Amino acid sequence: MSKITAARVIITCPGRNFVTLKIETDSGLHGVGDATLNGRELAVASYLNDHVIPCLIGRDAHKIEDTWQYLYRGAYWRRGPVTMSAIAAVDMALWDIKAKAAGLPLYQLLGGACREGCMVYGHANGVTIEDTLAEAQRYIDRGYRAVRLQSGVPGLASTYGVSKDKDFYEPADADLPTENLWSTEKYLRSAPELFAAAREQLGWDVHLLHDVHHRLTPIEAARLAKDLEPYRLFWLEDAVPAENQANFRLIRQHSTTPLAVGEVFNTIWDCKQLIEEQLVDYIRATVLHAGGITHLKRIANLAELYKVRTGCHGATDLSPVTMAAALHFGLSIPNFGIQEYMRHTADTDAVFPHQYQFADGYLHPGDAPGLGVDIDEPLAEQFPYQRAYLPVNRLEDGSMHDW
Repeated sequence: MSKITAARVIITCPGRNFVTLKIETDSGLHGVGDATLNGRELAVASYLNDHVIPCLIGRDAHKIEDTWQYLYRGAYWRRGPVTMSAIAAVDMALWDIKAKAAGLPLYQLLGGACREGCMVYGHANGVTIEDTLAEAQRYIDRGYRAVRLQSGVPGLASTYGVSKDKDFYEPADADLPTENLWSTEKYLRSAPELFAAAREQLGWDVHLLHDVHHRLTPIEAARLAKDLEPYRLFWLEDAVPAENQANFRLIRQHSTTPLAVGEVFNTIWDCKQLIEEQLVDYIRATVLHAGGITHLKRIANLAELYKVRTGCHGATDLSPVTMAAALHFGLSIPNFGIQEYMRHTADTDAVFPHQYQFADGYLHPGDAPGLGVDIDEPLAEQFPYQRAYLPVNRLEDGSMHDW
């Protein structure tokens, strides 16, 4: 038995806000877990401090499954992003402790490596198609084998995925939500032009991806997927809001473009129908927002039965703790597909020293015991929390729309 003696929440903002849970044991080992929920960080911090941590003290750190069930079933009010992010933070920290106790990198405890590394994709964006393709070439020159393309839409002042800082995109950009303007009609005209130009300029040896960000109706998404078929996308992401999983049936009826969804999913129930009916090709649930490694492994196991692969969300709203956990997870499962990889700032990397490394289009978590990542608490204290919201979206007639 390794008894939990202390746990604390650490909030820091080295360029953006992160919430980290650190669990300590009587064996002298500690583990870290990510609890960041972009734009709602303090809600998870409160859930941990006020409702979870008091229940952890004195528990056996090695009883990971029992602790997961205790926090999920014991709350009665199940699921949801706040609850599942808090559970995930505990789960990550406990897996970190268990792997350190074994003296092994976490992927070895998950069954060992199924591959040499996890293929990742970068984010290329620009105001114009030409700008986007120039950024894409920059990623390819760095060794990336897969690139997500997002371009400005003519006639719109701003567009999701297009950032001022090409290396460190952060959409949570203001103390109160900024408002963007959206036109589906303008977007549906411009997106196919982007990928036609991309294939002509970048060729066919690089994987190309695109994120719609939940903005279309099913029939609009079906039209876009069909229009993009000639350009052989690796995937079309978040084509429609996925609360109604059956929405994806209509897209499937009209196109063979691979579909990906799930970064906002919290449990296996959010993706059950999508997987069982084979309505998507990649499930994008994260270690953080889907209840940790323990629960994400259940989702991956279900997906494997239906030839659905993983493609975990990996934007900068997830700290290096989650990135490390995602890499150990992705390295160990048979149906890994790809891992999103947005590089963190130098300040973030300093606050969260880590072992994972990029080479030739792949990330590897390293072979340090545990997750291979930690938090520098004195340094974290130098970056106090700063309230930041994600934008909101309106149509040209002024009505609210999905951002």
